[in-house]
Parts: sequence; structure tokens; C-alpha cells
Amino acid sequence: MRAEFELFDQKYKVNLNHPLDISIPLRAEEDNPKAWYVDAPVIEPVRGEGFVGAVNQGGSVNFRNISFNPHGHGTHTECVGHISRQVHSINMHLKKFFFMAKVHTVEPTTIQSDESEYRKKGDRVIFKEDIEAAFNGEKFNAIVLRTLPNDAQKLTGHYSNSNFPYLDQKAAAFLVANEIEHLLIDLPSIDREVDGGQLIAHKTFWNYPKSPRFFATITEFIYVKESIQDGLYLLNLQIAPFVNDASPSKPILYEVL
Repeated sequence: MRAEFELFDQKYKVNLNHPLDISIPLRAEEDNPKAWYVDAPVIEPVRGEGFVGAVNQGGSVNFRNISFNPHGHGTHTECVGHISRQVHSINMHLKKFFFMAKVHTVEPTTIQSDESEYRKKGDRVIFKEDIEAAFNGEKFNAIVLRTLPNDAQKLTGHYSNSNFPYLDQKAAAFLVANEIEHLLIDLPSIDREVDGGQLIAHKTFWNYPKSPRFFATITEFIYVKESIQDGLYLLNLQIAPFVNDASPSKPILYEVL
């Protein structure tokens, strides 16, 4: 199935039969990716009064409870409610689901000396200069950042106490200045794992608290395979309708023909 659409006064074509899933499935296993010191997700049958919600255990249906943390257990999409005092849900603020996206590969820069209390020697940082090349005159309102190295370990990584790479504030401001509404990245967070609760990149991207960009989203914990080349794609950003600041999500790319 092929589709044609118009965006930014340009016409595009995509083949909807060839979706490129960049989400990480959530599974009740120890090798499920995780961060922020949470345990593995739990998926277990409901039990009670002679009933078991598992067909392979004698039940008539599979009827399971699921316990997980959307921020700590894999691909998720979040809104400004992640950092605001007032409750804002992703289900309330994400109203459109198709966007023009640019996939861009970056190699974080390793800091060579301590710069501040929360910018230390050895930190790996994505700077403005690392993402400028993505903006070459093409029009898009979402960006998908694939960090190097990019091996399959990202599908099972345990990131707690790992000081993973993060986004510099000026890089986040650059994305805002270039009208990027949706940021997707293959890390547990766009901010430093331990930053004293500053969340500078989040606040900058959402322009919080001055004038919050309620329509803007951040999707973390994705995985972009090597076979997916840098370039323009149609993005379908799918979420579960959770009344929460974040939801597990399933971003799908379609190559622009």
C-alpha cells in the first residue's frame, strides 16, 4: 500500500507495507532494558477463588496483570507533565500522530576535564555541533537521534549508575529554534543521569516554566537499527492512552520514496 501526503508545501510518497519499528518491546525478563534503579517488569496471571488467568495453567483465558514503569522499562513518549507541578498527561497533549522526521546519527563527545558539579571528565555529551548537519534545508518537525556506538546491547541494556550520554542545553535550544516538536533518542533520558534534579535539556526543549510547549514530546529508549539510513521518514508516533505524563510508545518510520 502506497500513500501520498503533503507537508510543508511539498508532496511525498511512502510505502505503508514496509514499516520500520524503532521501539523496544517490553517483556517480563531480566534482559528487558531498564534504568533509574527499577526492577524488571512483571507480567503475571490473575489468581483467586479457583481462577487462574493462564490457559497453560488450566485457566480458560489469559488474563494478566502488568507492572512496569514507562520511564524505566523501555520505549516511552513523555510530555511536559514529566517535569511540571501541574498534572499533564501525554494522552491529553499528543493530538497528532504523523510527522516528518529526520534520522540523524551522532557520536557523543567525551569531556576531557571537569567543567562543573554535573559536567565531569569522561561525560559523553551531544552538542549543538553534532546535530547541525541534520538541518540541510529539508523541512521536518521531528528528529530521531541515533547515538554511536549502536549495537544490539541497547535492546537489553541496564543503565542504572552508568552515566549514559546526554544532550547539551544549547543543542536542545537549537532544536527548539528550528521548530522541532518531537525529539526521539536511543537513551534513557536526554539529561545527565545524575544532575541534581536540574533537567536542563528537558526544561529547555519544553520551554518550561516560562511558556511551556505542551504540544512537544520527548521519546526515549528507542533503537534504530543500522539498516535504517540517515534521512527523511514519515513518523507515526503511537502511544497507549495513559492518563500519565508518559506512555509506552511504538514509533514507526516509513521511508520517503
